[in-house]
Amino acid sequence: MDFMTDLDVQKYQEDGYVVLDGLLTSDECDELRQRMAEIVDQMDVPDYCRTTFSTYHDEQLKTQGNADYFITSGDKIRFFFEKGVFDDKGEFIVPRERSLNKVGHALHAYEPLYKKVANSPKIQGIAKKLGLKSPVILQSMYIFKQPGIGGEVTPHQDATFLYTEPLGRVMGFWIALEDATIMNGCLWFIPGSQNSGISRRMIRSPEGTYPLTDFVGREQKYDEEKFVAAPVKKGAVVLIHGEVVHRSAQNTSEDSRHVYTFHIMESQDTRWSPENWLQPTEDLPFPHLNAE
Repeated sequence: MDFMTDLDVQKYQEDGYVVLDGLLTSDECDELRQRMAEIVDQMDVPDYCRTTFSTYHDEQLKTQGNADYFITSGDKIRFFFEKGVFDDKGEFIVPRERSLNKVGHALHAYEPLYKKVANSPKIQGIAKKLGLKSPVILQSMYIFKQPGIGGEVTPHQDATFLYTEPLGRVMGFWIALEDATIMNGCLWFIPGSQNSGISRRMIRSPEGTYPLTDFVGREQKYDEEKFVAAPVKKGAVVLIHGEVVHRSAQNTSEDSRHVYTFHIMESQDTRWSPENWLQPTEDLPFPHLNAE
């Protein structure tokens, strides 16, 4: 029996997202969390890399796009922090394991446990079920959503950052390594919003100019009442269409909300925009799903 059913496919196509329980076992989730704890314990964070991550429009330009550290992270494993975790001398004022917003963007390439999950038979089965012919992995992230300080992610569409021609070729896999609840910052979606195109793009600036990225267009204003919560159990995966509008609230609870997430693209008959911040490199071309 397929992990993803025909009804799941229908819901994904209609709503732009679907929750599939049981992608990973509890032990598999714990293994990924333990490995990330080891990575964080060993991280070396130079002062110039202490980049605060935000999703507010103007702050994105300042803290992400202006930072070469971010724009060159597509083929590396790098560290991005929450606000207010350093003092004015750049020293941690919270435990380092509580300081991070995310780690990205090439866990799927360089970390065996994360590579194994991204290329698992269940993931391959989902891609096949959805009719993908030549899927490649674009990027991967570990998102912490720290207790009490895990920042809000404002309404957005992934295709703003991962633009293709034609649209509709990018899909996110959002794997809950702990229960994701309304209290600790689960995802919220506007069902069906993947059918309205995109209103904003993040693009690379011409070489040698600053900021390193800029936005074309502005995020639309969305009716809060249209958002539907998608709480999920540990081990579940949420499939996210590249144009569906989604968000998550700040984590005001005492529980973290760790997630492993990655994006894939149907590469057949698809043009990856050379203006995207993320670009394949000589060191890391976009690997095909199940590439050894």
